[in-house]
Amino acid sequence: MKAIALHSIIPVRAEAREQSEQNTQILFGELCEVLEEQERWTKIRLEQDGQEGWVDRKMLTPMTDKEARAHKKVLKNATARVLFPMAYAVSLNNQQTLPLTAGTVLSEYQNGQFKVLGVPFQIDPSMVAEKALPLDQAHLLQAVRFWLNTPYLWGGKNALGIDCSGFTQVVMSLFGKSLPRNASEQAQCGRTISSLAKTKAGDLVFFSGQRKITHVGILIDSERVIHCSGRVKIERIDENGIISSATGECSHPLAHIRRV
Repeated sequence: MKAIALHSIIPVRAEAREQSEQNTQILFGELCEVLEEQERWTKIRLEQDGQEGWVDRKMLTPMTDKEARAHKKVLKNATARVLFPMAYAVSLNNQQTLPLTAGTVLSEYQNGQFKVLGVPFQIDPSMVAEKALPLDQAHLLQAVRFWLNTPYLWGGKNALGIDCSGFTQVVMSLFGKSLPRNASEQAQCGRTISSLAKTKAGDLVFFSGQRKITHVGILIDSERVIHCSGRVKIERIDENGIISSATGECSHPLAHIRRV
């Protein structure tokens, strides 16, 4: 059975209890497969990146097979996404407001309107990227500037709390790049770039701790990286790693660089 997220953000937890850690979040309009159901909790697998976890059952909307197939087809052809960290859509059925976060796919989008399961919504067109942005420095800076100082939140994927790989996944989606959820998985994508001198804006940089990938950021140029550690920030980088703006020391040892 399939289900859809019709809330702005839905937390996905490691275990079927409220106190369990948040692994990721589901954005509005995303599909998931129902794997198991308990009295209050539903175990799901996300269609977008394959992440699994437990969701409060009342926060998901079940779908018929026909509805799921139709929506999946619509999502496959959708190119419009919310561009800014926060935007607001209005249901044209009941005039209720719905906050949406960056990276949210807007299906059947045209001239400030989109539809989800046949329900029409209105959104400010200036808040939308109708198609994938060119991956260059100017567009990258446009996409990330309003994320600065967003606080770190484990498993977060929105402007009020995000983790390092959630940040790269959401931002890169605006450029038509589909990434896995976790930094260690993202480190397997694309191709290796041998040195910072050969990089360009939008390349991903990965950092290690105790011989495994623990952190990821996005290069603005060969000397600056934007990443989320405590908060989203821009810091200097060299061949050793990130140079902390607070201490001047290497805070994250550089492991490798990938271009997706």
